[in-house]
Amino acid sequence: MEEIQDNVEINDESKGIFNGARAAAIRILSRFERSDSYIDKLVDYELRTGNLNEFDKNLLTELVNGVIRWKLKLDWILVGFYHGDFLKCLNLVKNALRVALYQILYLDRIPVPAAINDSVEIVKKIQGEKTAGIVNGVLRNIARNIDNVRYPVKEEDPIYYLSVMYSHPRWMVKRWVDRYGENEAEKLLFTNNRKPYLTLRVNRTKTTTENVIDFLRNKNFSFFISPYLKDSIVVRTPRIDITNLEIFVDGWVTPQDTSASIAALLAQPKPGFRVVDLCAAPGGKSFYLAELMNNEGEIIAVDQYKSKLRFIEEGANRLGINIIKTVNDDARLMKIDEQVDLIFADVPCSGLGTIAKKPDIKWKREREDIYVLVETQRKILESAASMVKPGGVLVYSTCTIEPEENHENINWFLEKFPDFSLDPAENYLIPQVCKDGFMQIFPHIHNTDGAFAARLVKEG
Repeated sequence: MEEIQDNVEINDESKGIFNGARAAAIRILSRFERSDSYIDKLVDYELRTGNLNEFDKNLLTELVNGVIRWKLKLDWILVGFYHGDFLKCLNLVKNALRVALYQILYLDRIPVPAAINDSVEIVKKIQGEKTAGIVNGVLRNIARNIDNVRYPVKEEDPIYYLSVMYSHPRWMVKRWVDRYGENEAEKLLFTNNRKPYLTLRVNRTKTTTENVIDFLRNKNFSFFISPYLKDSIVVRTPRIDITNLEIFVDGWVTPQDTSASIAALLAQPKPGFRVVDLCAAPGGKSFYLAELMNNEGEIIAVDQYKSKLRFIEEGANRLGINIIKTVNDDARLMKIDEQVDLIFADVPCSGLGTIAKKPDIKWKREREDIYVLVETQRKILESAASMVKPGGVLVYSTCTIEPEENHENINWFLEKFPDFSLDPAENYLIPQVCKDGFMQIFPHIHNTDGAFAARLVKEG
């Protein structure tokens, strides 16, 4: 069977051909492969501008995230059934095959013929009958033999087996197996592929956790209170547009993962504090710091990207917070006239604790990125240290589980700045989220994003 070469651009001008959820998913996935865009931004744009009903919006989100989440496993199967070099196919063809195969493997309620036919018809419109016939033949052959697919043999190469079966880059799997052992690493890989829940943090300056619970019960949402933070409510009901709910509009809640809330709680800000929140956008931690301060004092929310500051300003307004001032500046170079009580540095990181929510991170990151990010993180720490007044606090926070970006950075910092000392997280947080004086949270252990935070106190 002949190879299908890449010779067509998939862009907004082709929207007329790509009608419906499956077609839009193929177009988005094709654009993702040809650009540096993040998948959530592409999906959000389509949901806002596409002519899709609620069912199709939900299906689109499911298909795009599902294909990204399971791409390596899908490709393993497709390579085995495609006669020729599947990976050199036109992006449109690869993604039409992936979208159909994802439905066959993971969406029991979608009839197999429907999953196949839509992909075939889309390919036919772009590439013609011949290519569509190839796609049709490959998919129907897979559907007939899906229970007989042969996967890598675990005993021959455990790293490769885990990489394919859990759809993670080989370098990432090896890194975690070396660190945690095979069984623990497999639990982490499994958890990274679970569909995430929506977590809401209650704004106690406006309401109570009990009031939010009553609202969710009246709306028949399935939810539970986080065992690690009583103001964190995990909503299990799928596909909620939180922005349309009264509790969001009225500022009762903010979407925020429990791990991020706990990191902010570690800062222990007091009413009247002067605070600088570095790399603050979109503002979730600034909001919680302000709430913990009873909206008394001052928070300077800093971000390098001016366009992102509006998210902080809009969020603060919705939540009824008026002590946040936004500043456009580079956290690595920032200077202030007067040292402050608290610096919160939620630094740019690899994001490898957030793969369940952002599956494209698996494919965007390379091993070398970690070492580049460490340089940036240390420059931010150096800048932050100069802004803390004697007796003040610096909280360093990430959403990754990588030691180079976490405790190794803190060890480096304490050697370079001996006037700072580690204030153990166990003094402020429940022991389940603490280890060795740090806040350390793991997806497969805590069922949240993976995250890290350290509380550092400057000598008075």
